Amino acid sequence: MDSRVDPELRGMLAMMPREEFSREGLAEIRAMGAFGAPAPVKDDVTVSELFVPGPEGAPEVRVLLYEPKVKSGDKRPGVLYIHGGGYILGTPEMLDPGCRKIASEIDCVVVSVDYRLAPEHPYPAPLEDCYAALQWFSKHAGELGVEPDNIAVVGASAGGGLTAGLCLLARDRGGPAIAFQAPLCPMLDDRNITPSSHEITDPRTWSRTKNFFGWESYLGPLYGKDDIPYYAAAARAGDLRGLPPAYTYVGELDLFRDETIDYCARLLQAGVPTELHVYPGCFHAFEMFTMAAEISRRAEAEYMKVLKKALGR
Repeated sequence: MDSRVDPELRGMLAMMPREEFSREGLAEIRAMGAFGAPAPVKDDVTVSELFVPGPEGAPEVRVLLYEPKVKSGDKRPGVLYIHGGGYILGTPEMLDPGCRKIASEIDCVVVSVDYRLAPEHPYPAPLEDCYAALQWFSKHAGELGVEPDNIAVVGASAGGGLTAGLCLLARDRGGPAIAFQAPLCPMLDDRNITPSSHEITDPRTWSRTKNFFGWESYLGPLYGKDDIPYYAAAARAGDLRGLPPAYTYVGELDLFRDETIDYCARLLQAGVPTELHVYPGCFHAFEMFTMAAEISRRAEAEYMKVLKKALGR
């Protein structure tokens, strides 16, 4: 795969560990935290930790609230941010620089969700945590200085899968309203049947083996069945009508390449305004390396530009 990788990203790929995942090793991997080149941190944003009502019968959901320090007279848009990690890893802190950047540069309020992780908490727990956070955000929008009808949902990788699932869930439950969705390089299809899901096997990136493990962990007792709910795996949804406008990107060398392209095509066929960028020579999570690669900076800048326009800023 190395010869196909963007030259500026090859050094990053070379430093990534060659390891697969197991239940026994999850605690150690989680303790390692995120990887990627460091990013500048915006200091013009305040960050608060809150605990909001969780799904019925479940614990409260921890969120991080990002607000620009300079108060504006008008209400701001909002962004519900859902971190990635294959449904098995990750925390809101992992994406702290990115959430600060969104809040600062778009002048919006960001709520980043600390949803429960699989395999300890399989579907529907992570998705229901995100839905509970969306409900709280929408209900308290006025107090937060946010336009309740101008909230976008954004997430990458498993966060992208949860973004897509959350939009389907909110549509079918009659709200809360979502103005825009950005399921970035999303984890959408548990079946592992696309050409790219067979093509990408390098253990340094999100590989076919990792993908099997992530889906098995997330779906729990549902794994391997034919009647998987489309809220869990959005690629299984037959009816994509009535969803919010969408933007996404994916790398040419990302296992999720083909399921992303297919999902976007079906969104368009369903009448959902959709924009897709496929970045050549890029593996999964390439956007994390903005300090090292121009193509990563370009992807981030384009996504921020689109999100800003979608939120009317």
